[in-house]
Amino acid sequence: MTSLMHNDTLRLRALEPTDLDLLYTWENDATVWAASDTAAPYSRQVLWQYLENYTGDIYQSRQLRLMIELNDGTAVGTVDFFHYDPLNNRAELGLLIAPEHRGHGYGRMALQLARDYAAQHIGMRQLYVYIRTDNTACLQLFVDFGFEQAGLLHAWVKRGRNYHDVAVLQLLLS
Repeated sequence: MTSLMHNDTLRLRALEPTDLDLLYTWENDATVWAASDTAAPYSRQVLWQYLENYTGDIYQSRQLRLMIELNDGTAVGTVDFFHYDPLNNRAELGLLIAPEHRGHGYGRMALQLARDYAAQHIGMRQLYVYIRTDNTACLQLFVDFGFEQAGLLHAWVKRGRNYHDVAVLQLLLS
């Protein structure tokens, strides 16, 4: 059975203070930084302050982060709506599935729930993502889900001494 925030396998839920250790691990995993704008580690204190001050009000903060959790309570990742633009009803989407939980279809299921939540509850018209073109697994996930490439940004991100192209993909919601 699927509802707005869960299906038979997983659910999206609000951040809790008990998520600190997982967020600390995930935010400080340098292998994930290539897919984000992270350039330096986060301290526990900074993440604790983030959790303490986090309201989950997308209209106020222009961001909403949700934990992706299996129905048995195991957290497997996060989904983020950020750069929310209420005038144009769109947001950038971020998705993280922890490395040990990849390959089980959780990313696709979380995208389905995030899409439905964005369209049906928030009233968004579109979601968009920026994905490095060498991140073929991620690109394929979003393309298979229905995101369409809207552009290509050449030499857009620098990692080490190299610059990488980034694909811009968007999904129009009904």
